[in-house]
Amino acid sequence: MKLRKFLAGAACASVMLSLAACSSTETTGSGSPVADASTGTVRMWVMEGSLSAESQTFLTEEFAAANPGSELKIEVQQWDGIVSKLQTSLASKNESPDLVEIGNTQTATFTTVGAFADITDLKAQLGGEDLIPSFVDAATVDGKTYAYPLYAGARGVYYRTDLFENAGIAVPQTIEQFHDAAVDLQTANPDAAADFSGMYLAAVDPHGVESYLFAQGFEYATQKGGEWVGQASAPQSLEALTSLQDLFQNGTKYALDSQAGQKSFERYFNDGSTGMLIGTGNIGTKIDQALWDEGKVGVLAIPSTEPGVPGATFAGGSNIALATNSQNPELAKKALDVIFAEGFQKLLAEEGWVPGNTAYAADVAGPFGQIAGEIITNSKLTPNSAEWGVAFGSTQLNEFFTRIAKGEDVEAVAKAFDDQLNAALNK
Repeated sequence: MKLRKFLAGAACASVMLSLAACSSTETTGSGSPVADASTGTVRMWVMEGSLSAESQTFLTEEFAAANPGSELKIEVQQWDGIVSKLQTSLASKNESPDLVEIGNTQTATFTTVGAFADITDLKAQLGGEDLIPSFVDAATVDGKTYAYPLYAGARGVYYRTDLFENAGIAVPQTIEQFHDAAVDLQTANPDAAADFSGMYLAAVDPHGVESYLFAQGFEYATQKGGEWVGQASAPQSLEALTSLQDLFQNGTKYALDSQAGQKSFERYFNDGSTGMLIGTGNIGTKIDQALWDEGKVGVLAIPSTEPGVPGATFAGGSNIALATNSQNPELAKKALDVIFAEGFQKLLAEEGWVPGNTAYAADVAGPFGQIAGEIITNSKLTPNSAEWGVAFGSTQLNEFFTRIAKGEDVEAVAKAFDDQLNAALNK
């Protein structure tokens, strides 16, 4: 079976992989190159912040025990610039990693151009119908699946119960009350902290911002007549963006925080500089244990416009794929067996992630685990377009939200963003 040549159109124009040059490589029935060696090294790329040092050690030790004489080598990559790095590395028979963690918003970009091997036949043994359905769908093209869910980052709210109580603020039941709670808490500053912020929300945290917007019905784009049509300037989206701008200006002091600051934003919560933040389950493990022990931390799903009903939030997370140019595809498949085995799936849950196999979702650690399943059920993704992962990385979204945070005219910014969306997604 020869590797697929580039598809004509959007993905081909944007993703300059030269995989067709490898078309003479002998492959297995799943489209993976044949490796003769029964032992060797499997290179696995994971993204910064995904797997803890403990979970990485667990994987390497479990793989070595199950495959004597072989090694799983985990290489941590940065999110910034990852698309262009993947474009170069995945196209090379010599440089390609074997297994790749790929963000769920980038999955379609690479599955449609032949970068990943067809691993449809592995679904049953890796978890079957218990695998996060929306993530599997994002990695499925023409009935064939090229990646499986590694983890999902359910996004909820952590809040300081003592600060809420001292400020006389009730736990919000609607997204409007959530907005007001942040603004009122900042005004009250019950502990008289220096430069206190009602909540942490930064333009450079697009998935946190998206979760606030999605809960109000914001849409980036919808498909009409076979084309993507930008929706940022639609009435409901404009209303959500206007609310966001007010929150940036009156409910947080971190709207223009740097990317470096955002990477460890839980420290603002720990030192009392803010009373609320939007975060994934693993953030709970980074909140000072003393705050948990003293009963000062509460968790809740971001509310919707309807009282008591969770709002839609961004379903962040990653898939894991087998590279078409893997040097050791059969060993890489054995690594997948270790990744999707009970031990590692439960470890992911203990670290606060919703594991790719939802049969272990109940093991998500701490109070957040009690709401994680419901949050994921109500979550949504960005447009499932091959172009999205290329055209709308962190740089483009950060620019969009930063303009809102700086107080620019919301409608004008939204219309300009729609024009950008229309041009990029319909190539």
